[in-house]
Amino acid sequence: MASPDNLKYTEDHEWVSIQNNIATIGITDHAQSELGEIVYVEIETIGEELSKGEVFGTVEAVKTTSDLFMPVSGVVREFNKELDESEDDNPAAINTDPYGSGWIIKVEMSDLSEIEGLKSASEYEALIG
Repeated sequence: MASPDNLKYTEDHEWVSIQNNIATIGITDHAQSELGEIVYVEIETIGEELSKGEVFGTVEAVKTTSDLFMPVSGVVREFNKELDESEDDNPAAINTDPYGSGWIIKVEMSDLSEIEGLKSASEYEALIG
């Protein structure tokens, strides 16, 4: 799956979609394929203000657990409830639709200039080879 051109990317394999000052964040198709079947997503930072590069949660796959890093600074406002640990959870949405229903959090950005430090789709594709 190609990386969508309308998103920005990090070297840590997160993607970012920005509308006004709200950033929707998930992990890339490349990241989910490397992790394998995702079974659990833990986000305990709702309401917290985090800086770019800080850990905002973890993704647990069958064989490993991986930290999730903030691609931009801001306040974590929302967690994708469809990934939650309730009886109707579907963390596998990250595997099946990483750029759509598999989004993870929404952040109210505190520094819009940080967008400039993110990679374009072509830059990200070059990074992952």
